[in-house]
Amino acid sequence: MSVDPIAFLERAVREPSHESVDGMRDLLCGALRDPGADPDVDEAGNVLASRGDGSPHVVLNTHIDTVPPHVPYAREAGVIRGRGSCDAKGPLAAMLAAFLESDPRGTVTLAVTPDEEVHSIGAAALVEGGLPERADCVIVGEPTDLAVCTAAKGRFQGTITCSGKNAHAAEPGAGENAIRIAARVIDALESFTERPEEPTDHPELGAPTLTPTTIEGGTATNQVPAECRLSVDRRSVPPETQEGFADALNEHLRERGLDASYGHAERETPFLEAFETDRDALVVRSLVEAGARTPRAFSAATEASYFAAAAPTVIFGPGVLADDEGAVAHAPREYVRIEDVERAASILTGALDSL
Repeated sequence: MSVDPIAFLERAVREPSHESVDGMRDLLCGALRDPGADPDVDEAGNVLASRGDGSPHVVLNTHIDTVPPHVPYAREAGVIRGRGSCDAKGPLAAMLAAFLESDPRGTVTLAVTPDEEVHSIGAAALVEGGLPERADCVIVGEPTDLAVCTAAKGRFQGTITCSGKNAHAAEPGAGENAIRIAARVIDALESFTERPEEPTDHPELGAPTLTPTTIEGGTATNQVPAECRLSVDRRSVPPETQEGFADALNEHLRERGLDASYGHAERETPFLEAFETDRDALVVRSLVEAGARTPRAFSAATEASYFAAAAPTVIFGPGVLADDEGAVAHAPREYVRIEDVERAASILTGALDSL
């Protein structure tokens, strides 16, 4: 079994997958069926294919959805450009080639999710179905510049609601201004990150952050507002959890006497929590011995956090999130180097052989 990863990538980048992944899913399933693999699409839209039987069980995971807008395909001077070229169709092309090229003594599973950029419903379904628990390790495809990434920050999002009391703006003392409460809340966010119990700087990920991102409040220009809502973005480090953060922030607000409360944004799936994998793990050593670059942390939250709780998990793939000129992934100039995709496929194949 084999596939040319560059030929597949050229077709994949031409296929828009920011509004619907149907076309991209069909393309992937066809690329698996042509050489004799037998893919399955589960109820969550995940594409699943396995080779071999028994232990060890290695899972290769990445995603087929992209952010909008679609950026057209172009090829020039050893580079493929277009939406998804590095995030994450380049990593997918390398994983597909390694999956088909491998001759597993145990089991290798390719598990490709449909909505990593939004709610990770596919990845959550894989967890609910027990795939990570059946795995000895998981390799998640993202643009890491061919480095093995063993840790990543988590991301939580939510709203702090500040409660005041309406009054006529001509008599502001008769009410309680929720916007003024929000100003005190912003000050409290600064002191939250300075608490003695705040997670200390992670050796690879640095310090957690807490950032106010949007604010809205009031309904009339001549009325003291009774409510103000402040959105915040939390980038966590291990071992902080989604619920642990919410409890700690609400306690902090109460201790400062603020009539304000935090709640996570509504979503069907858990937020992506921070994770870290021991650099001595076999999957890390196997990738490095096969030619991957020095282990480091990954700067973005990924679905790796869903799998890391059950099995040693790393992030690996061709492409970069940003280069010396600025953003690459999610940007109009998104690209991946052809030689890096080919190299990633070779490294993954070697690591699978070793594992």
